[in-house]
Amino acid sequence: MRSSTLLNYSAGFVDAGDEVVAMERAGLDALSDGRCMLGLGASGPQVIEGFHGVRYAAPVARTREIIEICRQVWRRERLEHHGRHYDMPLPEGEGTGLGKALKIITHPVRDDIPVAIAGLGPRSVEMTAEVADAWLPAFYTAEAASDVWGEALAAGAAKRDASRAPLEVFAGGSVAIGEGTEGLRDLARPQIALYVGGMGAKEKNFYNDIFRRSGYEEAADEIQELYLAGRKDEAAAAIPDEYLASSSLVGPAGFVAERLAALRESGVTALNVGFLGRTPEERVAQCEQLRELVDAS
Repeated sequence: MRSSTLLNYSAGFVDAGDEVVAMERAGLDALSDGRCMLGLGASGPQVIEGFHGVRYAAPVARTREIIEICRQVWRRERLEHHGRHYDMPLPEGEGTGLGKALKIITHPVRDDIPVAIAGLGPRSVEMTAEVADAWLPAFYTAEAASDVWGEALAAGAAKRDASRAPLEVFAGGSVAIGEGTEGLRDLARPQIALYVGGMGAKEKNFYNDIFRRSGYEEAADEIQELYLAGRKDEAAAAIPDEYLASSSLVGPAGFVAERLAALRESGVTALNVGFLGRTPEERVAQCEQLRELVDAS
C-alpha cells in the first residue's frame, strides 16, 4: 500500500469537450513533471441536470468514451469523433462539413496519463476495473467492500487489457492518530448526512444505496427521512458510530494499524486521506505518523 498525490479533475458531463479535458491534463502533467492523474466522475441527475443544465444520459458509456478520446490525444493520434459508445451528433443544420481530423501540437510528458474513476454503481465499477488505472470509491469500508463491489470488480478485471497494470484502489478517509482522538470522527457526520440523506432524490440517491448495501439499511432510511425533513443535525447524529470508525483512520496508533491491515486485505493499494490537524504543522505530523505505520505494516 502506498500514499500518493492525486491531481483530480471531476469531468462528468461537461460541455467543454473531451479533447479539451485531454489537453488540460497534458498541460498539468507537464507542470507537475509527470505526477498528475485525470479523475472522472459522472455525478448524478440532480447535479448534472439541475445544476449544470446538461442531460444526464448514458453515464457509463460517456465516461468510457472520454477515456478513449483522452488516450488518443495523449498518444498524438489524429482524433475523429465517431460516437462509438455515446453518440452526440451535431444538430441538423449545424457544422460546416469541413471538419478535419487533427492531433495535439505539443508532445505530452506521458502518452498514457493515469485515469481514475469515482464509480459507485455496478456497471460503472465494472467499466472502471476494465479500462481505468485507478478507482476512487466513496463510502468504502473494508468489511463491506467485497459484498458491495466484489462481483463488479471481478467482471471488469476479466475483460481488462493484460498490457495495462493492475487497477489501483484508493481509500482511507480522515486521519488523526493518537490517544483520545476518537471524538474527531464526528467531524465527518455533516458531510455523510448530506450525501446519504440529501444528495439526490429519495428514489435516486447513489450514496444512500451504497450505505444501505454496506449493512446500514435502517440507518440509511432514518438518515434520509430526517435530512429530507430538514432535521439535518438529527440526521448526522443517526450515523452509526461503527461506520465512522470503520471508514476512517482516526484513533490510537494500534487501531489505525489494524484499519490499514483491513484495507490492504480488502484490496486497497493506495491511500486517499485527509488529515484532521488544526494547523499545517499538526497535519504534517499526522502524515509522518501515518507513513511510519504504513512502512511498518
